[in-house]
Amino acid sequence: MTERYNNHIPIVGDINGTPKCEAKSPKASTVSFHNIHYKVTQSRGCLCIKRKSTSKDILIDLNGVMKPGLNAIMGATGSGKSSFLDVLAARKDPAGLTGEVLIDGAPQPPNFKCLSGYVVQDDVVMGTLTVRENFRFSAALRLPSSISNKEKEDRINRLIEELGLTKVADSRVGTQLIRGISGGERKRTNIGMELIINPTVLFLDEPTTGLDASTANSVLLLLKRMSSHGRTIILSIHQPRYSIYRLFDSLTLLVNGKQVYHGPAQSTLDYFSNIGYTCEPHNNPADFFLDVINGDSTSVSSNQIQKGDDLDPDKIASVRESIEGRLVQEYRGSQFYRDTKSQLEQIVAGKQYSGKTRSRTITYNTSFSTQFKWVLRRTFKNLILNPQTSFAQIGVTLFLALIVGAIFFDAKNDQSGIQNRMGALFFITTNQCFSSLSSAELFITERKLFIHEYISGYYRVSVYFLCKILSDILTLRTLPAIVFSCVAYFMIGFKPTVGAFFLFMLTVALVAYTATAMTMAISADQSVVAIANIFMTIAFVFMMIFSGLLVNLPSIPSWLAWLKYLSIPRYGLTALEINEFVGLKFCSDELLNSTLPSGLMCTGENLLTNQGVDYSTWGLWQNHVAMGVMTIILLVIAYLKLRYIKKFT
Repeated sequence: MTERYNNHIPIVGDINGTPKCEAKSPKASTVSFHNIHYKVTQSRGCLCIKRKSTSKDILIDLNGVMKPGLNAIMGATGSGKSSFLDVLAARKDPAGLTGEVLIDGAPQPPNFKCLSGYVVQDDVVMGTLTVRENFRFSAALRLPSSISNKEKEDRINRLIEELGLTKVADSRVGTQLIRGISGGERKRTNIGMELIINPTVLFLDEPTTGLDASTANSVLLLLKRMSSHGRTIILSIHQPRYSIYRLFDSLTLLVNGKQVYHGPAQSTLDYFSNIGYTCEPHNNPADFFLDVINGDSTSVSSNQIQKGDDLDPDKIASVRESIEGRLVQEYRGSQFYRDTKSQLEQIVAGKQYSGKTRSRTITYNTSFSTQFKWVLRRTFKNLILNPQTSFAQIGVTLFLALIVGAIFFDAKNDQSGIQNRMGALFFITTNQCFSSLSSAELFITERKLFIHEYISGYYRVSVYFLCKILSDILTLRTLPAIVFSCVAYFMIGFKPTVGAFFLFMLTVALVAYTATAMTMAISADQSVVAIANIFMTIAFVFMMIFSGLLVNLPSIPSWLAWLKYLSIPRYGLTALEINEFVGLKFCSDELLNSTLPSGLMCTGENLLTNQGVDYSTWGLWQNHVAMGVMTIILLVIAYLKLRYIKKFT
């Protein structure tokens, strides 16, 4: 247990340090928690007023032992169940956390969260892949390279059979647009993703959420079978039916972060009966416990509240507080509490612990190249199999190209042609900017999946981000730019030269790259698509104003003129204007040799000069350089946001 875990080959399977390469029953582990206290700091006030910080206790002096078997954590909403589970799994922010969590009497290794299994409440699995492909992805990245591909495949096949997923092994999990497997099969798939590493401790946060009673029962029966083979399973659950409750080996009841019971699940009813709370015949024990905790009149009629009394909210709150205090005191005076203390003293006998949370690290079983290969393969497969991000994107681009080509069809070399060309170029750059908003949704919807897989040691942040760049920027933005250019360019009748066409295509692609990079930079730390879209829309609208069409840039006051350097459409529109207008004539030779009427533009150079555009060779390429520099800066910002995103709750 004290053995160090390096960054390349951490021990897999047995948390106690024994290497495991076979999918046999794991060695039993005992999880003990000593004087766990967790509090968070909350800030009040707005930015313009001095903010006051207050601390709130989430978990208060929790002690106990969870042995191999099915260990349940129950409590009302807001009682601290999920926070307690995260503390045990080393997935809670260490700030504000004191106490000690031991595995078989030894401190958790720094990379404990990579060695244990954790099934989150909301299913996080790639829906466009099949069950087998998801298992294969987990095995390829979480198992060490010392295990052969054949052994990994054998483990996957055994796991599919044990989880009862044989019939749907080659079926897609499913997304909002793709019909997939059932809810119970999806939950078992999530469990299987964690069982790939054969952990001795498996954590589950509300595993029955979103499942019907029968499906929830089948999932818990599966967990019970696994626990009977020497695995320690710890789960938080809200209000299970009786057929599920009777499967629990131990039960921990929480009220506002305090323990009111910790001991054998089958002894809980007798314990509550002895302290004056008797469960009525045929009542579900789980419902009964929550009724007692919440001060429900039907459960505590003989103690605090007479059934049928009409109580005001303040009195109800006072009654509940008194019930909570009584339950805590009763438990601390019980034999169960003394037995727990005795067990904890035996575990730490002769050992010295600081009581402070230790450093936490994330270790990986595979190299950068292996992670990159598998994540990139999954990313592209997801793009191809997801019509919303592949065919729909190309289809919309083709449709817009045809519409733009039809509206500005065959622009003439006259005064109307100047307006049509300017309008077409402005629409094209603006369209490229707003089309990039689609990357935010993909980025944000994968947020939970990314955080879970990163914390669990699947891959590095740099691997995930690089794959996103290759898939989203270089693929989803390049192909539409090529399609759009090939259709719209010739329909509009832009300059018919090979060099001008490819320069047009390059500029359109660069605008899309830069806009997508900005979208990533804005959405990297956002969790709601709508909020990210608001920020990005506001940014693009301001950029449009300073693009050079809606307002003459040389006429802008100096104190506002600097904003033009932040405008992506400006760089794109300027480059496209230089590429298109240089060398074009919009008047007859006779008119060119005479005095031009006021406001008449006869050459493209005249127009560009009036717009304050430097149409020299360097004037053209400096716009491309500016977009390239902006892309790099914005991508660095997006990466840093991902790197330092709040990965603990």
